Amino acid sequence: MSQQFHGVGVTPGRVVGRVRQMPAPVWEPHAQVDIPAGVTAESEAERIRAASKAVQAELKARAAATAGDARGVLEATALMAADPMLVKGAVKLLDPAGDGGPRTAERAVWESGAAVAERLRGLGGYMAERAADVLDVRSRIVAELRGLPAPGIPVSDTPFILAAEDLAPADTATLDPARVIALITSGGGPQSHTAILARALGLPAVVAAEGVDRIEDGTEVYVDGAAGRVTTEPGPAEADAARAWATQSATLAQFAGDSRLADGHPVPLLANVGTGKDAAAAAAAGAEGVGLLRTEFCFLDRDTEPTIAEQVEAYGAVFAQFPHKKVVIRTLDAGADKPLPFLTNADEPNPALGVRGYRTDRTTPGVLARQLEAIAAAEAEHDADVWVMAPMIATAEEAAAFTEMARDAGLKTAGVMVEVPSAALTASHVLAHADFASLGTNDLTQYAMAADRMLGPLAALNDPWQPAVLKLIKATCDGADEAALATGTAKPVGVCGEAAADPALAVVLVGLGVTTLSMSPRALAGVAAVLATVTVADAQRLAAQALAAPSAQAARDTARAHLPILDKLGL
Repeated sequence: MSQQFHGVGVTPGRVVGRVRQMPAPVWEPHAQVDIPAGVTAESEAERIRAASKAVQAELKARAAATAGDARGVLEATALMAADPMLVKGAVKLLDPAGDGGPRTAERAVWESGAAVAERLRGLGGYMAERAADVLDVRSRIVAELRGLPAPGIPVSDTPFILAAEDLAPADTATLDPARVIALITSGGGPQSHTAILARALGLPAVVAAEGVDRIEDGTEVYVDGAAGRVTTEPGPAEADAARAWATQSATLAQFAGDSRLADGHPVPLLANVGTGKDAAAAAAAGAEGVGLLRTEFCFLDRDTEPTIAEQVEAYGAVFAQFPHKKVVIRTLDAGADKPLPFLTNADEPNPALGVRGYRTDRTTPGVLARQLEAIAAAEAEHDADVWVMAPMIATAEEAAAFTEMARDAGLKTAGVMVEVPSAALTASHVLAHADFASLGTNDLTQYAMAADRMLGPLAALNDPWQPAVLKLIKATCDGADEAALATGTAKPVGVCGEAAADPALAVVLVGLGVTTLSMSPRALAGVAAVLATVTVADAQRLAAQALAAPSAQAARDTARAHLPILDKLGL
């Protein structure tokens, strides 16, 4: 009998295929074993250090061959493999005089990993989410110690739909879309590593669909990534939908590079990138510029701050791909889930509400000023129209201070990320100082709904269609209009969060007053196709209806009901 599983759709697409479940994790080493003669605590400690370095090197090598979000995830996981808490904790447990008696290297790593993960869970928020990363790294080190392949994606000669409770970041980052045709998980959330990287790869994906990790291997299922639905034993209707999607998706493969509404109103579609390689791919996909250049990739996997020259080279590689086009660069968004040893404090009790983004300039002054100097130097070497913005701005005073820093560095266009509700509610004051705003809908939703964006059980709250979030976006756009009237200068508002990649929500965002949308290059064509079917008046009407809806689902359903193109294109 057919079963249906409902979750959160994170990437559109309709496919039929057979399920392969993620293989069982690395088995736990026995607690009580006889230590072979000649094996000492020192020799086991050396094995642990060597295995840790080998895992880190393997992950770094994979990161170097990967681009975009996947690269950042792999670099962060590589850092975790060398985490002194994990390695030193394991070495300490080898002391035969300690609690529990002598241990093998494998057992010591296992227990140390469990302790570190438990400590992170106790911190809550982003740090709790990193517990899964620690356990993934623990399994990789134990596998290395045993001389076995690292845990990972099943091997198959035929394409399949990958099912799991959730995926480790390093696994998700190296999925082969030629083999894995869709992802379904019972855990995770719309902003989990699995969801973010599925979008980057363009894989149809459904997360937080309880029970899909128990579907029997080999079962044929239908996945609708837009609707968030998984159906076992699909019938002719589902097969037809999958065939239609395969045809339609080919027509959405290319974006002409000039996004306009049906009445000719321009809505530039930009790309979110992190490296020069990403930028080249975005330019090839027709992106009209860059709406978010993440600078974290330049700082990750380092114990010290990169030099100005290193930063100039990294930023310049992106600027070079978009001559005479807008490139919006975000200053370092360190902290929370992106801790840096030379900049952030790993002992913060609640990192998501701690010293992150622009706030790091309070505790470690100088890093931001040097980054702005590097951005200005890179701009001077290229023809891109460079805009710079700071993350985690909460007040007009912070906006004024950052804008002044950017001006002092020689950067002419300085703006702010609106991720904190206070910035949205006081946008007219914030934009009295800043030249523009960019809505980071991922964090704005998290902070508005008081719901960790990484947690699967809170996926329904972490929905940018939430009426409260839509009202904050509207408040930002209204505040920008007020600031423009007061200053006599336009104050554009863009969106660079994942909300921009949802074609239905893109229409609503334009209706709320958003002027540009930035997303994964893979989403450009689909969003452009839908925007081309509505006028400004249509978008404003749908935005008003979404604002008046009592729930996220009602807002989404109302908008989609007036956009039949979505179902036709499978979006």
